[in-house]
Amino acid sequence: MSNVFVVDTLKHPLTPVHPGRARRLLTAGKAAVYRTAPFTIILTREVEHPAPAPLRLKIDPGAHTTGLALVDDAGGEVVWAAELTHRGAAIKKALDTRRNVRRGRRSRKTRYRAPRFANRRRRAGWLPPSLVSRVENILTWVARISGIAHVTTLSQELVRFDLQKLEHPDISGVEYQQGTLFGYEVREYCLEKWGRACAYCGATGIPLQLEHILARARGGSQRVSNLTLACEACNLAKGTQDIRDFLAHDPVRLERILRQAKTPLKAAAAVNVTRWELFERLKATGLPVETGSGGLTKYHRITRALPKTHWLDAAVVGASTSQRLRTGDVVPLLVHATGRGHRRLCNVNVLGFPVSHRKRRKRYFGYQTGDLVRAVVPERFACRGTHVGRVAVKASGYFTITTAHSKVTDVPHRFCRLIGRSTGYTYQVGTRHAAPSPSRP
Repeated sequence: MSNVFVVDTLKHPLTPVHPGRARRLLTAGKAAVYRTAPFTIILTREVEHPAPAPLRLKIDPGAHTTGLALVDDAGGEVVWAAELTHRGAAIKKALDTRRNVRRGRRSRKTRYRAPRFANRRRRAGWLPPSLVSRVENILTWVARISGIAHVTTLSQELVRFDLQKLEHPDISGVEYQQGTLFGYEVREYCLEKWGRACAYCGATGIPLQLEHILARARGGSQRVSNLTLACEACNLAKGTQDIRDFLAHDPVRLERILRQAKTPLKAAAAVNVTRWELFERLKATGLPVETGSGGLTKYHRITRALPKTHWLDAAVVGASTSQRLRTGDVVPLLVHATGRGHRRLCNVNVLGFPVSHRKRRKRYFGYQTGDLVRAVVPERFACRGTHVGRVAVKASGYFTITTAHSKVTDVPHRFCRLIGRSTGYTYQVGTRHAAPSPSRP
């Protein structure tokens, strides 16, 4: 499995060690557990002249998941790896909900809140909160790993997505400058593209409607790559269904539509917008930053016979990748960003009316929502047993614990023992991939 991080009693990072050696240090009382994720031990003594091995932290930014890999360039060993799943979609959904509630209040005149879109300015380089969270998550983990390992260099895949090239790979010259819809309106473009026929039943000579292949309710965009033509009957019958469910009875037509349509490019746009912001923030750490292209990453992965995963993509980012990369013993840490709660004090229903109010306190009886606890409840209680999971605190002192398999309610706080404080992330252990065949010299 992945190596274990080690720090001395002054919290100076040392060279990561094999899990077997870390276990012996813990058993002998020469070390204690300092952090559970990523697993780190702290020695009971100070190392006078530490000489930790220099390590390179490699980053493969993604719209939904970012790969992280800590590599020893001297030996080509991947010391540690992780896959960081962002919460940009959750942030976007929360902001949409808040916007809809405020709009509803203004239309009902129950409370006037002046719209702000016309009386505020955004600074140059402004990014929406959903994209800022991706950058901040990566920077948070760069700082965490740098505090427990001797990181001397950073590597980032500085991808540039050309969105128009993704829509039309063969476009060039004047056509490239004119754009996708030059000389067309959206409707006329779709009529030409789909042959003036319903994409779902093939009907012609009848009024046709613009239809979203991936429904707006499911996150579909307004791009022409997500638009098709449908008659009124098919449009109503499909509704917000997934196209694969709607055309499950006709796989030939489904394959043709998916082949003809272009996939939405939200993920590409997210990476494209944040790449330079992340690069500048990484440079501000003072560490040298190496950059590499997506094509180089793919070349390194294929020549080393590695499967397509986020952390393995991170391990082969940049020209510094060793010819013989040792990855067979690595078990990646799966990190999911969950946030640290919210500042909303008034909870509302679906119509925007207040239903309850939260208190300003976040911690009760020494626990905060999101803390990892272990509760051993006696037999006389309905929630008897041993439960390990994330806790949701209540002022009454009867908590709710979400375990890996279920949710346990009304657990008295006096039976809870703290395992780890809430950090805004949850953790799981990934799976080891099959060791690749030896690389060619």
